[in-house]
Amino acid sequence: MTLINELLGIKYPIIQGAMAKISTSELVSAVSEAGGLGVIASGGMTTEQVREEVRKTQKLTDKPFAVNVMLMMENRDDIIDVVIEEGVKIITSGAGTPKPYMKRLKEAGVIVMPVVPNVDIALKMEKLGADAVIVEGMEAGGHIGEVCTFPLVSAATQALSIPVVAAGGLSNGQSLAAALALGAKGVQMGTVYLATKECPVSDAYKEQILLSNETSTVVTGRKNGAPVRNIRNEMTSHYLELEAKEVSRDELEALTIGSLYKAVKEGDMVNGSVMAGQIIGTISTIKTVQELHDDILEQYRKVSLPKI
Repeated sequence: MTLINELLGIKYPIIQGAMAKISTSELVSAVSEAGGLGVIASGGMTTEQVREEVRKTQKLTDKPFAVNVMLMMENRDDIIDVVIEEGVKIITSGAGTPKPYMKRLKEAGVIVMPVVPNVDIALKMEKLGADAVIVEGMEAGGHIGEVCTFPLVSAATQALSIPVVAAGGLSNGQSLAAALALGAKGVQMGTVYLATKECPVSDAYKEQILLSNETSTVVTGRKNGAPVRNIRNEMTSHYLELEAKEVSRDELEALTIGSLYKAVKEGDMVNGSVMAGQIIGTISTIKTVQELHDDILEQYRKVSLPKI
């Protein structure tokens, strides 16, 4: 039992990363039912879609779950309203500061866990009254920072007094043990859930995860300040070519419009944005979420360190 288990009321200190167009009620409820914390990804959703996903999840599980709020979204105020109105008691946040909403959220009894890329921001979140922080290393899939997971977790656990959750490049019981050894109180995993039966992505996406290894990803968008890790394909190669030519940000964004949908729903592995972390090299089979959690806990319990 860790501080994260106690804080969130979950069986295992495992949080499912919020993946846009992927982390919906089907996956979220399965994660919560299997003892972790499922997280609805509100990114790209309308306010009513968020409300609908919350209500669907509440019908599928009576266990704790969270909503991830992307604070750069235009409807962020309305999503906060939905969280409070629908009785959601946990949020994770990213792409901005939750400062304008902290008073309302805390008065409503909502636990706030910002996802941050470095210790300076983590300290600011602690000062705001965050209950915990999720520090995400650049090994993660999707939008990333510039610091690797191990040095980030090591520095954060030394600097903060609130619980730290490790994220980025984690997928199994050994990585859970490593994170806890560094002082983290739990882990957030995203990519590993792409290869679960309950994950609502295309079969082609799941197959691509199984076929890939630790060298299969590439980061686009570094030059324009919006780095994203994807599995390498024709779209990412074209993006990097244009990026090297220093074309406008609008031109680059035009290339990626609808690309995540192409991968997630249409199974387009050539032109789609196939977001995944470097940990894909450890994923070899499709499992149920329950089987995944069972395996993680079994691996964790078998970890033994050599005497030195």
